[in-house]
Amino acid sequence: MRQTLNQLDTDLFLWLNSLHAPWLDPLMVLATERNTWIPFYVLLIGWLAWQYRKAAIGLVITLAVSVAISDQVCSSVLKPLTLRLRPCHEPAVQALMHPVLPCGGLYGFASSHAANTFALAMGLWLLLGRTYPALRWLFLWAIVVTYSRVYVGAHYPLDVLAGAGIGTVAAWGCVRVYTTLQTRRKASVSR
Repeated sequence: MRQTLNQLDTDLFLWLNSLHAPWLDPLMVLATERNTWIPFYVLLIGWLAWQYRKAAIGLVITLAVSVAISDQVCSSVLKPLTLRLRPCHEPAVQALMHPVLPCGGLYGFASSHAANTFALAMGLWLLLGRTYPALRWLFLWAIVVTYSRVYVGAHYPLDVLAGAGIGTVAAWGCVRVYTTLQTRRKASVSR
């Protein structure tokens, strides 16, 4: 069963990775680089501070904790536990793939990029989606960043799907804790 799943994952990776074009390579590199998104994160924190003033502290902490949890589950727990090589480190796959960047760390399951972007997108959606429906577009951003990891040859599809799931669950758990604490605080203030 595991062998069949790995083969399907490899075949899907090779197909998705083959859908490349010279004009798309630099865009996918831009999407996959962490530093590309620093201005976005700064603007997001600034917008939250402007919109929510003091309450933004709790929102930012909730989002940061969800990203930190998702990142650590992937990087510090799953990668050392599973020891699944990235496709760019797998000798049988290297000759068949289209590498766009130098290969990163040795292990790839699960994708921290996918986990972190989905944690942020889901966290913002759960916290503020009713007030700001346009936040749903953050899922498109998370999908593009996640796909870029397959495109550049850093992750298999299951790596990014697992990462997206981990980020989603981390955000859900952190938002749940945040809303519970907010409800209790409001109840104690009204007494």
